[in-house]
Amino acid sequence: MNQRIWDISPPVLEGAPVFPGDTPYRQRWAATIGPSCPVNVSEITLSPHVGAHADAPLHYDPDGSSIGTVALAPYLGRCRVIHAIDCGPLVEWAHLAHAVQDLPPRVLVRTYRRAPIERWDGALAAYAPATVERLAAQGVMLIGIDTASIDPADSKTLDSHQVIRRLGLRVLENLVLDEVPEGDYELIALPLKLVTADASPVRAVLRELKTS
Repeated sequence: MNQRIWDISPPVLEGAPVFPGDTPYRQRWAATIGPSCPVNVSEITLSPHVGAHADAPLHYDPDGSSIGTVALAPYLGRCRVIHAIDCGPLVEWAHLAHAVQDLPPRVLVRTYRRAPIERWDGALAAYAPATVERLAAQGVMLIGIDTASIDPADSKTLDSHQVIRRLGLRVLENLVLDEVPEGDYELIALPLKLVTADASPVRAVLRELKTS
């Protein structure tokens, strides 16, 4: 029997929301099929933070690793989806406590009833730094969220990013978990080998775990 797959990546197209001031997705055709050309070839411009994406340590640490040099293991393997819908501005430990027994190394948190894939949400929910600390203490090496950042949109100190910097965690942002029930899955969300970049888009999917 085929294992079910959930695509947890938002669409990437012109008009896709980005952090205010960031580079939006743009596309033009460099070549089109015609009498003198056998192929369509496009040219794209975008921030690496468009759509579902993995932040590199370089994003929040001037001496951090670029996304093309980080190990891939955190982005591939067993994970748990936990619902903290309508939790407010911060995901506190109390919002996750019902689902933290025997945590796998990856945790994705759903905060939206319906992710706003067509607009920027300045009131996005973020992780409380203490929540990140407690997840790390339980062996979690990757955290994810269905908003554009693990810190509040107006934060200048990026406290949760600084926790993952200090503890060596990896992060996925801007996921779409609307249709994903709470539970354990296999995460597949590999970043591109962008050897000098501060982030990378990912095609993030969850796959149903094999049953014995």
